[in-house]
Amino acid sequence: MHHATDNRPAQRPALLLAMGPGIAGRLLTDAHRARLTDLTRTDPHLVAHDLAAPTPLVASALARAEVLFTCWGATPLTAPVLDRAPRLRAVVHAAGSVKHHVTDACWERGIAVASAAAANALPVAEYTLAAILLAGKRVLHAARRYAELRAEHDWLRELADSGNHRRTVGIVGASRIGRRVIELLRPFDVTVLLYDPYVTPADASALGAVPAALDELCARADIVSVHAPQLPSTRHMIGAPQLALMPDGGTLINTSRGSLVDEAALLPHLTTGRLNAVLDVTDPELPPPDSPLYTLPNVLLTPHIAGSLGNELHRMADQALDEVERYVKGAPFADPVRPTELNRSA
Repeated sequence: MHHATDNRPAQRPALLLAMGPGIAGRLLTDAHRARLTDLTRTDPHLVAHDLAAPTPLVASALARAEVLFTCWGATPLTAPVLDRAPRLRAVVHAAGSVKHHVTDACWERGIAVASAAAANALPVAEYTLAAILLAGKRVLHAARRYAELRAEHDWLRELADSGNHRRTVGIVGASRIGRRVIELLRPFDVTVLLYDPYVTPADASALGAVPAALDELCARADIVSVHAPQLPSTRHMIGAPQLALMPDGGTLINTSRGSLVDEAALLPHLTTGRLNAVLDVTDPELPPPDSPLYTLPNVLLTPHIAGSLGNELHRMADQALDEVERYVKGAPFADPVRPTELNRSA
């Protein structure tokens, strides 16, 4: 009888899992671990939480490792850390952005990097689609008012300005997630405006969107959803001027990073009820206990859950393992991360 091990590559590379405490248990199923041991020489139960001050066991695994399999909470791969990993050739990240742990030292040493950003983009886009449709229907407002009134009411009159028929949705940033949101909006009867300085009008049309300058988008869209990367140039890109342009009753959705929105400028629009917001990210990441965002009736505040959560982590593990398999077979990564793109992406 043939065992699965018969198909193992003759020279399986050594691989080390490196991520924050508690992550591997949620990320990897038994099937994932079996696939890892089939493809590589690895201890699927050894997880390196700290590569900067490794235990002897981790230090020896790091010295042998040709591939690092990382996720959230991975140690930054600085020159001193890489000095402990002389055989390292590739980093496969089973999550989205690699900015936290992939440093210039990695690129200088020619280390190949892949990420599961495509897999992580899907749940963010799904959350955004749900938020857009619920905002268009004014569900948050209706639910709160119903709980207050608890009586017969003329909802047709009160919600006369609601509905998703011919709404205008503004997408800020044609990132992976922004593009996926545009794709998910295709079946709906909405006009999609897109602001992205790197996208040509022809590209925007091909995506199914109408190109627009940022101020024009904010003025025309009923719902504005932010999908740009966190860069020095994007800090507070949705600031006082843009918020003032948004129409009364408009909704701002932010699933990217809190710093892209000037929260101090947004709060007055929210406290008066002029604008609504769906915020999965804030600045700071955890609002202070006395923040009005927790209690405002026109704000849906969630604790950074739009990205992969629960069973969605397994999709990222699947994509990362596919990349490990490509590496083992000597094939190029399907979704490589390039240093030149990092100044334009999350």
